[in-house]
Amino acid sequence: MFGIIRPCRHRMSEGLATSWMAHLCGLCLALRDDHGQLARIATNYDGLIISALVEAQVPGAAASAKWRRTAGPCPLRGMRTAPVATGEGARLAAAVSLVLASAKMRDHIDDRDGAMGRRPVAAAARTVARRWDRAGARTGGGLGFDTAVLVDAVDRQSGIEALARTGTPLLTVTEPTETATAAAFGYTAVLAGRPGNRAPLEEAGRLFGRLAHLLDAVEDQTADAVSGAWNPLTATGTGRDEARRLCDDAVRGVRLALKDAEFTDGRLVHVLLAHELRRSVDRAFGGSCAHSHPDTLDGQGLGVGPEALDLPQLSGNPYGPGQSPYAPGGPGFPPNGFPPPEPPRRRGLIAGCALWSGLCCTCQLCCRDHYEDPWNGRRREGWCSNCDCDCCDSCDCCDGCDCCDCGCDCGC
Repeated sequence: MFGIIRPCRHRMSEGLATSWMAHLCGLCLALRDDHGQLARIATNYDGLIISALVEAQVPGAAASAKWRRTAGPCPLRGMRTAPVATGEGARLAAAVSLVLASAKMRDHIDDRDGAMGRRPVAAAARTVARRWDRAGARTGGGLGFDTAVLVDAVDRQSGIEALARTGTPLLTVTEPTETATAAAFGYTAVLAGRPGNRAPLEEAGRLFGRLAHLLDAVEDQTADAVSGAWNPLTATGTGRDEARRLCDDAVRGVRLALKDAEFTDGRLVHVLLAHELRRSVDRAFGGSCAHSHPDTLDGQGLGVGPEALDLPQLSGNPYGPGQSPYAPGGPGFPPNGFPPPEPPRRRGLIAGCALWSGLCCTCQLCCRDHYEDPWNGRRREGWCSNCDCDCCDSCDCCDGCDCCDCGCDCGC
């Protein structure tokens, strides 16, 4: 999975979280059904926005059998069935994701990144990329969408990067990405039968593409400097302050563009593009997770004891020094500030590996909120439960932003 929008389940209502997962699974299954099992690796968090945009513009789509079906058990859902998005929106998202994934693969081949530096691997990857280009064009053509605009944008990108120098405007480098995403976003209005939405959605897509390009550059700048890879910020001499200004302007522009479009049910689109997009910017420029784990006090899993918090001793405190044997300093007070934990369950190497394999194959390691460590029995959080949110904060639109009147079901 890749993408700049990674919503946390703690920020979404149950209904919106179910809808978001329906579009993600729908994209994955559309790739499988139309292009084979291998194509499912092109599933990405940002691609599902295409499917969500189409559905948000169609009256009653979420409740229609044409746009929803029940999928069978899947390891990535912990072997549970679930409603998934289907129809033209999911197929358009699949076509766009496949073409852009092939472009990304070719870019890695040209840069000789990792295993792509080996000729046999690069040759096999080129074959897959060409196959995906043709498959995406075929699916897009069946929907009336010409994927040539996406391929052309990707082809122009390498030429623009080769000419970029210090002082080159950063938006010159992001233009091909903006053009590709604008075309994809705009065509959702055509599929939904809302031609009046095409212009504002193209504008939203253009700014979304700008954000995707800039945030990717910001997150990779340090690693690119170490490896010597090309980075737009470094190549053009653009500072992070200027990049942040451009990102903030793009977020505001997306919100304004969405206000000009008409949606039948735009709650999920609003949460993803008005709220999560802002959090993606904050995360890329150094935001941190403030969601506290239930068994820690410092929110970072450090398990700080009360004596390390340097809390003042208040008069009348029944647990102050000398007033209880279990107060700090008393003979019954545990040395680390907490009651001694129960001894963890120990398993041998073979039993632990067997249980770990079972947890992995059923995706409980990532999909469950909590699971027991296979070897020592300690409580662990599922990989997907690690969020980047402050679950006590209100959402942006509840806190005076200019994007809406906060009639959304954002779960805050």
